[in-house]
Amino acid sequence: MERTLKGVAYVSVWVLIWGTVASLIDFVLLEREIYATASAGQALTFVGYGLATVVLAWRYAPRFLGDD
Repeated sequence: MERTLKGVAYVSVWVLIWGTVASLIDFVLLEREIYATASAGQALTFVGYGLATVVLAWRYAPRFLGDD
């Protein structure tokens, strides 16, 4: 697979992982009334999971994006 296409696919998968996990956690926290919609807590949830996803994606990138 072409390196650019492989990189785009890799980032796209991580964005989907981030969005799915953060949304599921957000749903639970909203249902339990830990915080309200459009609150700082909600923003921190998505930012926190975003940062964690970036760290994981960076760590695993050589494994998936290494030279063929």
